[in-house]
Amino acid sequence: MCGIAGIIGPNPSEAALEKMLETQHHRGPDHTGTHIDKGFAALGHNRLAIIDLSEAANEPFRDNSGRYFLSFNGEIYNYKELRKELKGSYDFKTVSDTEVLLAAYLKWGKNCLAKFNGMFAFAIWDSAEKRLFAARDRFGVKPFHYTLQKEQLYFSSEIKALQSPRGNMPPNKKVWANYFTWGSYGMPTETFYEDIQQLPGGHLLEFSGDKLHIEKWYDLETRVKNSPNPLSFEEAKEAYLELLKDSIKLRFRADVPVAFNLSGGVDSSLLLALVNLFEDKKRIQAYTFYTGDSRYDELPWVEQMIATTVNPLQKVHFSASEVADAAKMIAQIQDEPFGGIPTLAYSRIFRKAHEDGVKVLLDGQGMDEQWAGYDYYQTEKATTIQGTGQKSPFRPNLLAQKFAALAEKPEYPTPFNNRLQNLQYRDLFYTKIPRALRFNDRISMAFSTELREPFLDHRLVEFAFSQPSEYKIKNGTGKYLLRELLKPMVPENISYAPKRPLQTPQREWLAEELRPLVESSLQNLKNSDFSDWFESKQMDIEWKKYLDGNRDSSFHVWQWVNLSFLSEK
Repeated sequence: MCGIAGIIGPNPSEAALEKMLETQHHRGPDHTGTHIDKGFAALGHNRLAIIDLSEAANEPFRDNSGRYFLSFNGEIYNYKELRKELKGSYDFKTVSDTEVLLAAYLKWGKNCLAKFNGMFAFAIWDSAEKRLFAARDRFGVKPFHYTLQKEQLYFSSEIKALQSPRGNMPPNKKVWANYFTWGSYGMPTETFYEDIQQLPGGHLLEFSGDKLHIEKWYDLETRVKNSPNPLSFEEAKEAYLELLKDSIKLRFRADVPVAFNLSGGVDSSLLLALVNLFEDKKRIQAYTFYTGDSRYDELPWVEQMIATTVNPLQKVHFSASEVADAAKMIAQIQDEPFGGIPTLAYSRIFRKAHEDGVKVLLDGQGMDEQWAGYDYYQTEKATTIQGTGQKSPFRPNLLAQKFAALAEKPEYPTPFNNRLQNLQYRDLFYTKIPRALRFNDRISMAFSTELREPFLDHRLVEFAFSQPSEYKIKNGTGKYLLRELLKPMVPENISYAPKRPLQTPQREWLAEELRPLVESSLQNLKNSDFSDWFESKQMDIEWKKYLDGNRDSSFHVWQWVNLSFLSEK
């Protein structure tokens, strides 16, 4: 897990590259490196050493010929298997996955991408052809942002690194309007800034001269449609369990301590149960957060699981008094809107892990999208936010007319012939997973820790997507096959526990303990450059309604607070 950066084009500024790397230094404090191809390219890297801790694996990494230079963020989990396959084609000098990635590109070109099991965003500079090749993993676990400025391409792992040499770029007002109106965090190519794009997950990029080419390299739709005939339910359970075991086994490959995050839900309970099949359960540390509010805390379920597996558990308490400082810090890290107080509480896990010397954490993200775990998969309401009931969490009536007119309801592809798979596809590539991965990458890297998502192994996703709907939802219960898989491993009240969409007392805190914070945020917005986006009197009316008890959703209130902190950047 690292940070990548570069400037490609005529006479790139070394000073600008150094500023970019300094800005995202938290992503890789173990080593900062650059390669300058004078007049053509400046390539940089912030390293967080996870595999092969030696200096020989520092980046930008040069191949044996001295022609190619690689800056890589992420992990190639199956690097050992690929190294064996490449042994006769390349003379390896390290035991790193970085060198395997570069060797694979030299042998197979862009076809190497299909061979990788991992999370990655990387850029390879060909110093002979003066050409950049870059790619992002299938689901966009690792970020790749870029901007074109005249004849130069700037790219980096974080938005702030692109802004650092040039100053803040103007907001993308349409993306912001869609955020307030529809809860959208942008389409796969967009950011909340007008001149900054992102390379979508499963895409590659080539840049030579002033020509930019972007191409989709991963096609989930075709792979699912061409999958073998469905297995019986018991066969599917067995096959999926074997894939799960292999995915977790691969993600334990590291030369530094590994731990994992734990909630009381089905997904992380399954992760905990499977982790203990591979490692000494007395050695693998679990982390969880709690607020002390029994209406929302998952701690009782977590402790019940831990009582079964006897893993050491580090409980991280998060209180309302921490929100203001945490929100200010995380807003600076995120650069864009993020998910609310649960994201702040979650960030405390990474801070604690960093203090404990843990560099890698595993997480249970991705099962709800694979196995239809969200409540709206079983209703006619195609919402994008879990647990909001029948009322909309959005308040477009608070927007100024001119700003509101910029909003356009997002339209998502429907590549399958049924509603369920199309919703799952939307959540995987456009809504739930992209925003969760974005939040989580930035808060984990803020504390120089690597987050791995074993349930987002592409083999698992493809397998689950291709299964019949009755394996996913049965008698009104989502994630049916997964629950049946977990049932023999844990107490049944955990395997069939309902999904708890709310993890913190955000609704109550915003109206009570955090009322002064909300009101100062509202005043800040009225005095900010964003004041003309809103009808301030309507905001005051809506806030009074909230204080008077209209609290079905707190999303709109968090939007105000979040924008206020972002406006202070």
